[in-house]
Amino acid sequence: MKKVLVANRGEIAIRIFRACTELGYQTVAIYTYEDRYSLHRYKADESYLIGKENESVRPYLDINEIIQLAKKINADAIHPGYGFLSENSKFVEACEKNGIQFVGPNSTVIGQLGNKVEAKIIAEKAGVPIIKGQHVNSFDDAKRACKETGYPVMLKAASGGGGRGMRVLQNESDLKNGFDSAKREALSAFGDDQVFIEKYIANPKHIEVQILGDQHGQIVHLYERDCSVQRRFQKVIEFAPSMTLDKTVQQRLYDYALKIAKAVNYSHAGTVEFLVENDEIYFVEVNPRIQVEHTVTELVTGVDLVKAQLLIAGGAKLADIGMNLHDQSAIPLNGFAIQCRITTEVPSEDFKPDFGKVMHYRSASGFGIRLDEGNIYNGAVISPFFDSMLVKISAWANTLEAASERMWRALMEFRVRGVKTNVQFLENVMRHPIFNEGKATVHFIKENPDLLNYRKRLDRGSKLLKYIAEVSVNGNPDVKKFDPDKTFFRPKVPDYNPYSDYPNGTKQLLDKLGPEKFSDWLREQKRVQITDTTFRDAHQSLIATRVRSYDILKVAESFAKAHPETFSLEMWGGATFDVAYRFLKEDPWKRLQRIRAAVPNILLQMLIRGSNAVGYTAYPDNLIERFIIKAAENGMDIFRIFDSLNWTEGMRFSIKTVREKTKSIAEACICYTGEVLNKSYQKYNLDYYLKLANELKSMGAHIIAIKDMAGLLKPYSAEYLISELKEKIDLPIHLHTHDTSSLQAATYMKAIESGVDAIDCALGGLSGLTSQPNFNSIVEMLKHTPHELDVNIHSLNAFSDYWATVREIYYPFESGLKSGAADVFYHEIPGGQYSNLQPQAISLGLGDRMPEIKKAYHDVNQLFGDIVKVTPSSKVVGDLALYLVSNGMSVDDIAAKGDSFPFPESVEGFFMGKIGQPHGGFPEAIQKQVLKGKIPFTDRPGAHLKAIDFSKEFEQFKQEFAADLSELDFISYKLYPKVFKDYFDFNSLYGDVDVLPSDIFFYGLRKDKEILIDIAPGKTLIVTLLSISDADD
Repeated sequence: MKKVLVANRGEIAIRIFRACTELGYQTVAIYTYEDRYSLHRYKADESYLIGKENESVRPYLDINEIIQLAKKINADAIHPGYGFLSENSKFVEACEKNGIQFVGPNSTVIGQLGNKVEAKIIAEKAGVPIIKGQHVNSFDDAKRACKETGYPVMLKAASGGGGRGMRVLQNESDLKNGFDSAKREALSAFGDDQVFIEKYIANPKHIEVQILGDQHGQIVHLYERDCSVQRRFQKVIEFAPSMTLDKTVQQRLYDYALKIAKAVNYSHAGTVEFLVENDEIYFVEVNPRIQVEHTVTELVTGVDLVKAQLLIAGGAKLADIGMNLHDQSAIPLNGFAIQCRITTEVPSEDFKPDFGKVMHYRSASGFGIRLDEGNIYNGAVISPFFDSMLVKISAWANTLEAASERMWRALMEFRVRGVKTNVQFLENVMRHPIFNEGKATVHFIKENPDLLNYRKRLDRGSKLLKYIAEVSVNGNPDVKKFDPDKTFFRPKVPDYNPYSDYPNGTKQLLDKLGPEKFSDWLREQKRVQITDTTFRDAHQSLIATRVRSYDILKVAESFAKAHPETFSLEMWGGATFDVAYRFLKEDPWKRLQRIRAAVPNILLQMLIRGSNAVGYTAYPDNLIERFIIKAAENGMDIFRIFDSLNWTEGMRFSIKTVREKTKSIAEACICYTGEVLNKSYQKYNLDYYLKLANELKSMGAHIIAIKDMAGLLKPYSAEYLISELKEKIDLPIHLHTHDTSSLQAATYMKAIESGVDAIDCALGGLSGLTSQPNFNSIVEMLKHTPHELDVNIHSLNAFSDYWATVREIYYPFESGLKSGAADVFYHEIPGGQYSNLQPQAISLGLGDRMPEIKKAYHDVNQLFGDIVKVTPSSKVVGDLALYLVSNGMSVDDIAAKGDSFPFPESVEGFFMGKIGQPHGGFPEAIQKQVLKGKIPFTDRPGAHLKAIDFSKEFEQFKQEFAADLSELDFISYKLYPKVFKDYFDFNSLYGDVDVLPSDIFFYGLRKDKEILIDIAPGKTLIVTLLSISDADD
């Protein structure tokens, strides 16, 4: 032989090519159009396309074309591999007639043993015990045979193997459903639709004996393989030798195998298969070909079966081949070997095959590991037309348990991304005691459903690469403007010792004192306390809430260790919750957990919208309660509770929940609006604020917050209001403002002089304008006064520099406000809304009409009765203002159009009372016009909503999304169903993108730039963009 054509594909074709090459033979591959990218065609010296473009499998069964091709290219031998034509006697006859050496038994032997019915006759004559069976040609034949044999029976294809064409029939109904389909499957797989019926053996082990014979009459066995781990009669895992067989049973198996082989003068490699139950042996079939699992026999004997086949085909005697085949007693048996078939099957879905493109492939290796790879490489397309096997992995060791441990380790090293695989199922089998004891039977998988329970592979690396590729090529849809030449400097985290202990701070004080006594402690402090809003409201107000956890966590530990004197960090709630899901594609609960871990010594603070939690509408009370409890459990210390209309009933339930169900602080807000010093306008006067403060105190607030969301509280107004509150309310007062007018440092100065207990500031790099006053500047302002703070200003300035550098990355989200604006006292737009209103206007084509929008905002507010404006009430005003300007209308047009005016949905919700009741009530005329006869709520909307059945609905939620999702995910879903679903779909596709540096997340990777990505502790990816191809036409 000089030139061998392999009439097969995939891993077995490659295996044969390698053996041929070692022997010096030229190799020829055949492939169909569907297989044009298959790896096997590149492993041969020559490869030829067979069949038509629309034919995927049939050409591999086309005897005439394969023979004609072999003759044309002067191939003098054909190796059939396994499957396809390997057991087809007509194919062997065609080879013989055309002078082509068939690497395998001759046509007579193939005809005798390749047909399972004929093989049983031979076995019975040889004195080998068989399972009685009958060949059947029609359904009526099968029906009669089943009746004679007695159910249950096995319906089997007469040719081939691999479980195809096999059915267990429990009754006649199964026969009706399975007969025709089994024949079709057999014809498709082997080109032969003959089937037979035999008695079904209930729970045996599947044992096969490897035989090898030359063409000179010598025949040997190479011990047995245990192939009992199967699904749908197809082997999944095999090992050699068997571990639990009695020695006498073992020897009987060898003797039976050799008897059958000698009865037909067998040559080449073959396998004699048996079922063994309670030491009873039943012959099943002979596979007159190389087997998928031949690898384990090779590992324990040292015999290269494929090379032996080729040499035998060339006329060699076993004694001349070497490999210790000259005598049966000389064949060694060393240790144990296991083979696992890695396939694109989903075990948890009844081993359903998966298809698609392999995005990433990384194989295993190491001592005692062998790989036989098929069509598997980065970019390989897994087709539904062929077997789902990707690679065979074999492990050898001195004991079965050691081989299993080695296999498990190797499986753990495998990475196949883009298609689902059975790898984790195989890992479970390797860890199962029944398997490791060698006791598995053919029902092992069915009897151990726990094998199908495994943790979903994270697939982090390839998902992140997919996202980086997507945003590098197509951009981030949230980024509307991008300068590709813009350079970002690396932010410098102030130095700190990551191994040092954290200094104690307010968190330890709260844990020690409890909320009540902590409130007393706060009131007793002589110096004002500072809440740092950099992690939340500062960026919400300046850059549309876009700061990512990545940038916060980079600096969190350093800040906590450098500034434990900080009263609290406002870092969660408000718009940060849904924006995290919507735009940053990260989990806000994980942000809370990670910041808590990084800052264990400073109080963490959030903003919660009373009965709206972190949403924009009303929710059932038990959802609000569960949200608060879970937030506290995950690290929240201060709940700053507000109602967008200062309706205290909307805050009562949240305050009560914080007090009774957590150990956290309930900080109840009074939203500031109007001008408390304006004696001519009495809607929001001093009495109004004092009354609210007393109501909140009676509800159980630990702290009263003045939430000046638009920055309307002027210095002398602050002096007046804070002084009165401190005198009449014996609770700490916490002041929050926005510096939209550039006036609020003076407001803080007057508030501090009036005895305010705490104020909100932002680090310099994210302060001013619509954000909070500058933390660094306030510290300097108070130096050398009785109010001086014990703060390291140089350290604080270093943190300001960090945020100033980070802020450059977020330039597309800047509000566009360049300086302080006194017109805030006219339009009263909250700072947090102001930065979002500009992008909204731009998206509507109104970017140059902000003055009109601000006037419309003012006018709509007056139309609504001059309400308190903060999320979600401010959004209602903003929605209508934008609608009016975009349609060239004013508030006068609303009355003119009457009932035909199309109000935004949020406006109708407002007048329905869905977000609460405004001070002074709703203006009747506009309310009637909006509602058109609908009856509004007059009490808490949440009281009208059906309670959530958490146990039932949570299970439904997991069934819809994923079983490993948590109750936190479920809470998010109930707050934002569509937003959560979009996030879930994104995360399923791209993974946890919050580990990416922010410039990469927003703008992608530039060519030749290298980045490090920490995907987990101790796990860092290095990613470089090599090139981006030209766009397709």
